[in-house]
Amino acid sequence: MKKFLAKPYRWAAVLAFLLTFSFVFVLLDTFVIPKNVTEVKQREAAEAAEQQNTASEQQSAAEDPTESGSETKAAVTDHSYQDKNIKITIDAVQAYDTTIYVADIQLSDASYLKTALAENSFGRNLKETTSDMAEEHQAVFAINGDYYGFRNNGYVLRNGVLYRDTAREAGKDEALVIDDVGNFSIINENAVCADSLTNTWQVLSFGPALIENGKIVVDSTSEVSQSKNSNPRTAIGQVSGLHYIVIVSDGRTEESAGLSLLELAQEFAERGCTVAYNLDGGGSSTMYFNGEIVNHPTDGRSSQQREVSDIVYIGNE
Repeated sequence: MKKFLAKPYRWAAVLAFLLTFSFVFVLLDTFVIPKNVTEVKQREAAEAAEQQNTASEQQSAAEDPTESGSETKAAVTDHSYQDKNIKITIDAVQAYDTTIYVADIQLSDASYLKTALAENSFGRNLKETTSDMAEEHQAVFAINGDYYGFRNNGYVLRNGVLYRDTAREAGKDEALVIDDVGNFSIINENAVCADSLTNTWQVLSFGPALIENGKIVVDSTSEVSQSKNSNPRTAIGQVSGLHYIVIVSDGRTEESAGLSLLELAQEFAERGCTVAYNLDGGGSSTMYFNGEIVNHPTDGRSSQQREVSDIVYIGNE
């Protein structure tokens, strides 16, 4: 070994090997090797409230033997769903040479607006398709989330539980806050400590914000690298209390060009949204409804779902 290392170029070869190995390991650690940090926890208060509601409903049903099961049965079509707590209608429209799927959602309570993490765990490189996660959680409707696992920063607060409190860099730190009564607001992570987000149900960290206080906050000159590019998009907005709009667009195909952020914002504004927020798009963009994929997910190379870290979904379970 000493003879081998005696010549300088052999030291260089060994050093090059070690550097290459280290670089490959970092890439694998960042993008491939799964790291389960913690299993998903549900907020105890929410669980207790749900159990109490269930018990109350069971007691009411027992006290009223004339109550018919048909009253709670959901009315379902290819493009709509309605039960006593959830109402969803989905339309496909054409605009900007793109097919746009618009879901109009009305809920009786914010607890029906849920999120789920891949493999039911928080961690890096844990991924599943949107449809797989939706089916695991018996979702009526779902979209891809903010792909939190692709980054080491950005607030992650899901179903009332804070998993990550590291802010993104200033200027790229807009996050969507959904409080425990279902109202949307936009914060800058560097200006608001994660621990101060009490009475918060969800925080999604991707962006940018599209609409705030009823006004479009992106244009054709701001964030040029993002807003002028036409891509598949996923975004969510609020019209009023417990009334939401979700938009997913196709893109990067001959049939659908995709949307810029400004075009996306305009679609929300036309539907009366006071707040709207951009989520992970591109090949991740997926809309799921009643067991089917509504849009045509593609990353420009293949027409199939991309595995992602998380979903936003509507469901009774």
